[in-house]
Amino acid sequence: MLAGVSVRLNLAALTPEELAALFGEDGAQLRLPEVSRARLEKRALPGPVLSRSFEAQPLEDRPWGATPEQTRALGSHDAQLRAAGATPLGVFYLPLVSEVRHVRAYLLEPDLAISLRWSETPESSRTAEAYLEFLSLLRDRASGSACVLSSGNPRAVAPSPSEEVDLHQHSSMGAEDLLAAHRQHVLRHGRGQKLVTADAAGWMRTWQTLHTLNFAAWSRRGLLLEEPGLPGTGG
Repeated sequence: MLAGVSVRLNLAALTPEELAALFGEDGAQLRLPEVSRARLEKRALPGPVLSRSFEAQPLEDRPWGATPEQTRALGSHDAQLRAAGATPLGVFYLPLVSEVRHVRAYLLEPDLAISLRWSETPESSRTAEAYLEFLSLLRDRASGSACVLSSGNPRAVAPSPSEEVDLHQHSSMGAEDLLAAHRQHVLRHGRGQKLVTADAAGWMRTWQTLHTLNFAAWSRRGLLLEEPGLPGTGG
C-alpha cells in the first residue's frame, strides 16, 4: 500500500457475519442487494475509510460517559483495574475508527496493554456499552500467534482479525474476570513479551502492532481498496 493513499474497505469481499457486525443486522440487510450485485459483477464495493496506523489523541480528563449508566460502568471498570495494579495513562480519542472512539489507557506490567473503550455519542444501543480490551504480544510465536487479545466487546469484530491474533471475546465481562481469563489465554502460548516502555508510547506501540498485523491480513484477503482521490488516512 502507498503511504499517502487512502484505503477503503471492500464490502464485496466481506463475509455475511462481518457485514452484520459492521453495520448491524438491519444495516447489513439494507446493503445486501448492492453487495450481491457487486459480487455477481466481480467488482469491488467501497465502504468505510480505514487507517493504516493506530492514532490516539490525548484528551484532558473529566467526568466521562454519555449516560449515567455508562459513567457508573466506566468508574467500576477503572476501580477494578487500579485494584489489580494497572497504571492509568489518561484518556485518548481515536479519530480514525468508527463509532467507539474514546479510550482510557492502562498498562499492567510486565506485558499487558489495556483499553477501556466507550462512545460519548453512541449512535445506537450497539455502541452504548463500555467494554475492556486486554492485549499482550507474545515472546514466542511458535504457536502461530503473535499476540493475544481478550475483549469484553459485545459485538463481533469486523473485519475479522489476522490469523496471528488469538482473539477471545468475553461479552460484557468485568475487569477482574477478564484479566484472569486473559492470563490463562496467554499461558497457553508461553509468556507475554515485556512492554518496550511503561508509558503511553509503550501502550500505543503495542496497539499499533495489532493494527499492523490486521492490516496485512486484510490486504491479503483483498479487503482494502486504494483511492488516491481521497485525503490520506495514514497517521
